[in-house]
Amino acid sequence: MADAFDVIVIGSGPGGYVTAIRASQLGFKTAIVERAELGGICLNWGCIPTKALLKSGEIYETLDHLKDYGLSVEKRAFDFTAVIQRSRKVAAQLSGGITFLMKKHKIEVVEGSAKLEKGPDSSKGGAPTVVVGSRKLTAKHVILATGARARTIPPIGLEPDGERIWTYREALVPENVPKTMVVIGSGAIGMEFASFYRALGVDVTVIEMLPRILPVEDEEVSKAAHKAFEKRGIKFKVPAAVKKLAKTAKGVALDIEIGGKAETLEADVCIVAVGIVGNVEDMGLEALGVKIDRTHVVTDSHGGTGVPGLYAIGDIAGPPWLAHKASHEGVHCIEHIAGLKPANLTAPIPGCTYTNPQVASVGVTEAQAKEQGLEPKVGRFPFRVNGKAIAASDTEGFIKVVFDGKTGALIGAHLIGHEVTEMVQGFAIAMTLEATEEDLHNVVFPHPTMSEAMHEATLDAYGKVLHI
Repeated sequence: MADAFDVIVIGSGPGGYVTAIRASQLGFKTAIVERAELGGICLNWGCIPTKALLKSGEIYETLDHLKDYGLSVEKRAFDFTAVIQRSRKVAAQLSGGITFLMKKHKIEVVEGSAKLEKGPDSSKGGAPTVVVGSRKLTAKHVILATGARARTIPPIGLEPDGERIWTYREALVPENVPKTMVVIGSGAIGMEFASFYRALGVDVTVIEMLPRILPVEDEEVSKAAHKAFEKRGIKFKVPAAVKKLAKTAKGVALDIEIGGKAETLEADVCIVAVGIVGNVEDMGLEALGVKIDRTHVVTDSHGGTGVPGLYAIGDIAGPPWLAHKASHEGVHCIEHIAGLKPANLTAPIPGCTYTNPQVASVGVTEAQAKEQGLEPKVGRFPFRVNGKAIAASDTEGFIKVVFDGKTGALIGAHLIGHEVTEMVQGFAIAMTLEATEEDLHNVVFPHPTMSEAMHEATLDAYGKVLHI
């Protein structure tokens, strides 16, 4: 006999566990199925442990610049094992927190891999049955939140072996620090690992097939980031195509093509960061009639898959592949199921890259605004003339804002610099509340703060900048 629930969530990442909690809050009897650790990839093998590593790298690298603050140390050094252990401890602590939240909200955690099959009421519009091992679970609503994994390209050797060819997972827990490294892909994941390992002194080369690094960012930010990373010693091959990756006696060798010329790179290890694929296999989705497009489940505006009672949220449902997007979609989906008026799914979603310097953005770029036929008004403000930045010796970078010239609406913000990932949400709030340039000009920003640059950038867009 099947165990009956109101809602079953498959996957316990930021999308899945948040959806389950909200379902319980709404009075649904809820179960969550997880085949590995609670918290999913983000908490255990992605967002959280990488930030712990990056913090260690940032502090270690800062020791090189202590004289700027009138300070000194006798000798700087790092214990790589301790750095990795700290990262794993942070992940374990938060995973334990998810366990607590599941118990608090009376959510049953079912361990194992889930498979879907037609339910007993499928002919009447009922949801699929969820099979986990020997257990059969039924529910009125089933929500897929199985996430995604690193993309590999076996034909040319872009496939991890756990020893010399890594994905993000192997890059988080190596036993030793390599002397040389090649990173394939200059998106957020690739650049964060490049930034961390360079901070520890690794000779890092990044390969990007597109014309510029961090290609989803505004072109000005992308160029500034390239320059800043090169200043730190990171090397780039852009644009370059990887033709073959092979293991050698000492490490790896990459055959690339750049500028029409062939070139070979050698390194101790290679990190493959060329995108992700959705976890859609081995669940029986095709047999149910679920439409899949390039490894992602096709959904409607509320997460519906077209199969009665079956929904999909987060990375499995397509870009942007961000933890906060998954959580937002999950809450929207379950509130829609409950008959509430859910949060707007079209709310602006900020993106963050936790390199040194950091990069953050929300909304459209200047180029995208022009492509949409808008007449953008653009403002910029550099941190080099910001009082708090000068006092902290964090003057690298700038803030760029994009307004709709006709309506005055803020439609984009692009930031590079120290801790800008903590500032971008101010612009996201403004865009969500449909703020105009007049609204932002009238906001009082505290002094001295780096966030004052946000205000100055908005003033600059309309010829009112004060401190340049």
